[in-house]
Order: sequence, then C-alpha cells, then structure tokens
Amino acid sequence: MSHTPHELSEEFPEFTDKMHTLKQSNAHFAKLADEYHEVNRQVHRAETNIEPMEQLAEEQLRKQRAALKDEIYALLSA
Repeated sequence: MSHTPHELSEEFPEFTDKMHTLKQSNAHFAKLADEYHEVNRQVHRAETNIEPMEQLAEEQLRKQRAALKDEIYALLSA
C-alpha cells in the first residue's frame, strides 16, 4: 500500500493531539477533517494515475484541499 502524502498529521505535526481532541469534541472540525482526507486521497489517486482525471478537475481538487487546510489550520491555531 502506498503512502498518501499531505495527511493532516504530517501537515500539522505540532497539532496532532489537538486534532484528535477536536475530532472528538467538535463536529464541524471532524467534518472538515473527513472532507480533507477524502479530497486528499482523490488528489493522490489522480497524481499517481490510479484514477486519472482531467487537469482542470485535478487543479480544482487541489484548490479545495488548500481551502480545507486553511480552514482547519484556523481552527487549530485559535
């Protein structure tokens, strides 16, 4: 099984404990984290040609991933 880059624990290693706590106590954070995970896996599958897609669609997914990451970071750093 290949490693999926850009997982939240790799992106924000200093917030690993806080992420775990927020996933348990904050439904909005949990939803964002789940959505980020799904979008990140889609990007990874596209990049590795497991599930190829048009370049524009892949770029849109990357933008969506970045927006989710920004929102997650805002919650983590609050």
